Order: sequence, then structure tokens, then C-alpha cells
Amino acid sequence: MRFFLLLLGFGLACIGGISIIAYLNLITTGLTFTEYLIFISYKIECYFFPVGVILIWFSIYGRKWEW
Repeated sequence: MRFFLLLLGFGLACIGGISIIAYLNLITTGLTFTEYLIFISYKIECYFFPVGVILIWFSIYGRKWEW
């Protein structure tokens, strides 16, 4: 279960991180950093990064499940 959470978190963090980096190109078109943050706050794929990091954290440091 923990390994599955680790892989799921890693995948989500990769998707979200790549999206955040790709949207950094909008800064070169004239957006300020504040406008960039507002823009990515409306994109659902950018929320995958913090969710993935949280899943990775729980898979490593979370309470061990006894099955």
C-alpha cells in the first residue's frame, strides 16, 4: 500500500511540476509573477504537485498500517 502511494504521489508530482514549469513561459509574454500565480491557481493540473508531494510524504513518514 505504501509503495502504491509512493508511485501515485510521484506520478502526480511529476505531472503537476511539469505543468507549473511549462506555464512559466507565460512570464516571458509579459505576465508578472503575481499574475502567473493567479493563473496557475485556476489550473487543476497544477494542484497535482502539492497533492503528490503530500502522498509521497505520507508514504514515507506516515503511520504504518497493520494488515
